[in-house]
Amino acid sequence: MADHLPTVGVEEEYFLVDASHRAVVAAASRVLPRLKPVVGDLVTGEASQYQVEGKTPPCKTLGELLRHLRRVRRAVAGAAADEGLRLVASATPLLGMRAPIPLNTDPRYLAQVETFRSLYDTFAFSGLHVHVEVPDRDHAVLVSNHLRPWLPTLVALAANSPFWEERDSGYCSWRTLGGTRWPVAGPPPYFPSAAHYDALAASLQVAGATLGERSLYWDVRPCAHLPTVEIRAMDVTTSVEEAAVFAVLVRALVVEALERVRRGDPGPAVDDALLRAAYWRCARDGLTGHSLDPRTSRLVPTAHQVRRLLEYARPALAEHGELRQVTAVLRQLVAYGGGAERQRAAHAYAGSLRDVVDDVADRTAVSPSPDVRPRVPGARHRTPPTHTEQQPGPELGVLE
Repeated sequence: MADHLPTVGVEEEYFLVDASHRAVVAAASRVLPRLKPVVGDLVTGEASQYQVEGKTPPCKTLGELLRHLRRVRRAVAGAAADEGLRLVASATPLLGMRAPIPLNTDPRYLAQVETFRSLYDTFAFSGLHVHVEVPDRDHAVLVSNHLRPWLPTLVALAANSPFWEERDSGYCSWRTLGGTRWPVAGPPPYFPSAAHYDALAASLQVAGATLGERSLYWDVRPCAHLPTVEIRAMDVTTSVEEAAVFAVLVRALVVEALERVRRGDPGPAVDDALLRAAYWRCARDGLTGHSLDPRTSRLVPTAHQVRRLLEYARPALAEHGELRQVTAVLRQLVAYGGGAERQRAAHAYAGSLRDVVDDVADRTAVSPSPDVRPRVPGARHRTPPTHTEQQPGPELGVLE
């Protein structure tokens, strides 16, 4: 294992909702000026006026990452409250979205609307994007090959968008399905080299399918302006603690992939069709069902895939003191459900999407200590132990 621990940074997108009516509000242009003096460029606009994006600087440790995420969420929530709004970390809007959505008037977005047209009418999705430092572009592309088989499992772990157009979509991550309409999105192809990546990117731009690297929406891509590889497969997570844990888990996957690249391993050439099918299955079932293992073509319990992912990431997590925290959160997610299950539990208990908005907004708010337990009475058949009560070991035995 390399001695150098890559830095990791997070971008997460939030919806702005009316505190009284719970509907999304095109209020980014009102909230952002309030944030500039507080957090500077750590909060920016998105394509939709319903959303803002929070960012962290590059971080070394889980604790540092969590501190920055909390700081950004507190700042955005405070600015939103000053406008009579609340912050909602759901990957799809729950109430009030109308097509075509109100768009940011930044020239970059307007140029994309000219190209992609009505694809932008409903482009209102919030993701969790993780940037991990890599030595150079060549390493970033080969790391992508190693990460491809794990992307469906990341989709399942972070699934947090069951509702679309004010009804249950039947999927745990409708956001994942929403990306499939775009010409360049979802799991990336297998790339033998950075030269191959650049040649394909150039051809796609000539075809008009992209406007340059920033509209290559693959779920793993070399960052165009930073020395990082960017992983974009995950829905935004309602819990700030889960966001931080997912980020260091992704970093551990990258660290293990870098080690394999250094040994001359270009990564497994997983079939594109199987990988897309695995995406679809994980987006539909989330953590509660089965996953298609794209390496073996076998349908297996998603818990099995989570266990395999943890085994792959274990050396890096253990070396840098993050295994116990990551194991604890994965254990609770598999046992009690993630964001999609929580949203459905809130809806089943109260029968109204207004109550789901309230529950997600309450969870989005920064809490003093990690807790991923359901807050809705009767949401699950049993209450998980707190992080202080349980003694999570490295074997993740609850998944057996």
